[in-house]
Amino acid sequence: MKAPAELLDLTGKVAVVTGGSRGIGRAISEGFALSGADVVVASRKLDSCKATAAEIEAASGRRVMPVGCHVGRWDDCEALLDAVYEKFGRCDVLVNNAGVSPVYEDLPSVTQELYDKVHAVNARGPFRLSALFGTRMAEGGGGSIINVTSAGTLRPDHTDLPYAMAKAGLNALTLALAGAWAPSVRANLVMPGAFDTVMSQSWGPENQALAAAANPMKRIGVPEDLAGLCVFLASEAASYINGAQILVDGGLFRTL
Repeated sequence: MKAPAELLDLTGKVAVVTGGSRGIGRAISEGFALSGADVVVASRKLDSCKATAAEIEAASGRRVMPVGCHVGRWDDCEALLDAVYEKFGRCDVLVNNAGVSPVYEDLPSVTQELYDKVHAVNARGPFRLSALFGTRMAEGGGGSIINVTSAGTLRPDHTDLPYAMAKAGLNALTLALAGAWAPSVRANLVMPGAFDTVMSQSWGPENQALAAAANPMKRIGVPEDLAGLCVFLASEAASYINGAQILVDGGLFRTL
């Protein structure tokens, strides 16, 4: 029997993280690299990816490749796949983390442009990336797909409804993928609650404080709270975890 620490070692693996240059994605990227993996940091802004990649490389000693990629664009998804396999020749872990949730005044004010943008990034992109990378993983040594959705998909609110709808679609995608290439490719989803990210900072400090006070842990999450969980789901330690839906919300939705 291997020791737990050995099972969690990601040395020799290649992980791709979308939305990987900041917030939750950055924390996951750094967690993978510190656990031994080579990492691809992908997001829309290449300069941000380059800066993040350099910092993670310096901290971990692993290879970290920055790639500019708008996951809402079909061709960008294919270009990301090509870049990863040209550089590393493999992918063992895909984390669909990129997300957008533009603010709107009320439901009638939601434009078709806003709606389509939200669904392109939060649902369509992960579908395409999962189809591309999952197929290649299955043809190779297998792998792990981790989708970052939202606790709000279980209790959606009218204030971010297009986002909750798109992320709920990602929940459904994950459950389907758990059987698509099994047993060689596993798929799981993590559902963060309120986290201290750019998205929640737009609420304002008072609303962040209210969210913290309402939580049993008396705080909202920080990006590092997800890093260890994603390392686990990517690792050999989670080899029998497939189709899991894991709430990371401090216990706020425990009554569901």
